[in-house]
Amino acid sequence: MNMEERPETELISIPATPRASTPEILTPSGQRSPRPASKEAKSSTAWTPTSFISPRFLSPIGTPMKRVLINMKGYLEEVGHLTKLNPQDAWLPITESRNGNAHYAAFHNLNAGVGFQALLLPVAFAFLGWSWGILSLTIAYCWQLYTLWVLVQLHEAVPGKRYNRYVELAQAAFGERLGVWLALFPTVYLSAGTATALILIGGETMKMFFQIVCGPLCTSNPLTTVEWYLVFTSLCIVLSQLPNLNSIAGLSLIGAVTAITYSTMVWVLSVSQQRPPSISYEPLQLPSSAANVFSVMNALGIIAFAFRGHNLAMEIQATMPSTFKHPAHVPMWRGAKVAYVFIAMCLFPVAIGGFWAYGNLMPSGGMLSALFAFHSHDIPRGLLALTFLLVVFNCLSSFQIYSMPVFDSFEASYTSRTNRPCSIWVRSGFRVFYGFVNFFIGVALPFLSSLAGLLGGLTLPVTFAYPCFMWVLIKKPTKYSFNWYFNWILGWLGIAFSLAFSIGGIWSMVNNGLKLKFFKPS
Repeated sequence: MNMEERPETELISIPATPRASTPEILTPSGQRSPRPASKEAKSSTAWTPTSFISPRFLSPIGTPMKRVLINMKGYLEEVGHLTKLNPQDAWLPITESRNGNAHYAAFHNLNAGVGFQALLLPVAFAFLGWSWGILSLTIAYCWQLYTLWVLVQLHEAVPGKRYNRYVELAQAAFGERLGVWLALFPTVYLSAGTATALILIGGETMKMFFQIVCGPLCTSNPLTTVEWYLVFTSLCIVLSQLPNLNSIAGLSLIGAVTAITYSTMVWVLSVSQQRPPSISYEPLQLPSSAANVFSVMNALGIIAFAFRGHNLAMEIQATMPSTFKHPAHVPMWRGAKVAYVFIAMCLFPVAIGGFWAYGNLMPSGGMLSALFAFHSHDIPRGLLALTFLLVVFNCLSSFQIYSMPVFDSFEASYTSRTNRPCSIWVRSGFRVFYGFVNFFIGVALPFLSSLAGLLGGLTLPVTFAYPCFMWVLIKKPTKYSFNWYFNWILGWLGIAFSLAFSIGGIWSMVNNGLKLKFFKPS
């Protein structure tokens, strides 16, 4: 057939275009709002933009028109959307760049999942003992891995819609208002609270590193602890000028490598030294049974706090391109699996090796405090200094990824009011303001970094409970089926544990008079 015999085909054919992400729905108020799921979307045979282009539909159509429709089908499957994209998301740090991949997902998940909280696990074992400590840690690891899989699957639960932020997913499941009330506080508390704790730990670790390197030569006029906080905050603010989540992938890689390295160094250095002579592995006993119960609850809260990062799962997945043929959940889950293999290789040896080395003599500050208290004169200064330096690098990297959702919220508020992207000066101003707010909170509440049990209890629903509820409410499994019962039971158990661990954390805070520190004062 020559060109003159088929002009219609040439006029209607659709050129190939690069992949584009699936759309967002913009409400008149300017807020990102999920589209209500239709009945078709809830079934396994959900409607897609190319559902009507089936072989049965094409069979009575002539060859030229059939070619056009097949071409259209390939185009729609590649582009992945029929509705208008939300232009505001192109201006925000989370969704500004969508060229992420499985490697970036592994870096971000590992950087968010391993950190200073892992060094507190032997403290929990001191109250739980060997059996209950290992059992609790194993159950928590498997539980949070399941809920991470749930979040990854729910990112694109509705065709043509991506839930780019944890709060958006909560709104889709619980409703606009209730979703904000349930999810906003714990996610912001996790982001901002972790950033403040990182300033405290990073500043104190820099001070320790300086003391180890300089020794007696630098005692004339050393910086105070608050001044070290300020130095660390300034470094965080400089690094925070990177524009979006994908741009900090290199920092996340550095954070992941340093976390794995110092976690391994801490437990290897501890088990390679001679154990204290009065060591015991019996759980610590307190004067009253109520005190024992509360201390166990606080210890379980410390274990729960060790598994963080679920509040960033939706945001990390939002940085990846997604079409109907190539959904984002595939590279996200591939990267997450690799990350959590390394997370297990960090958490379990630190908990088991640390408890074996120090038993119930473990200081309340965790492994770094124990290493400095028991072996500061036995371990070469170079190794000790390197360990503390790696902790500083990890804290600097973790600060960036945990702060990115807060930066995104600042800029979303600005762009929705002005209907234009943030200039570089506005963006920098937001980040400088946020860094110094966390600095002043850390100076005013220097005991915040010690409240791991309370933090674990308050933020536990984000990791262990809400994903199970959201799966039932969005996916709607068959009522009274195993899937239905399993997720409801896990969700309510997570809420119950959250209340119990929070009470245990408050009791521990009051009982210790707010004097717990990650490091012994020098």
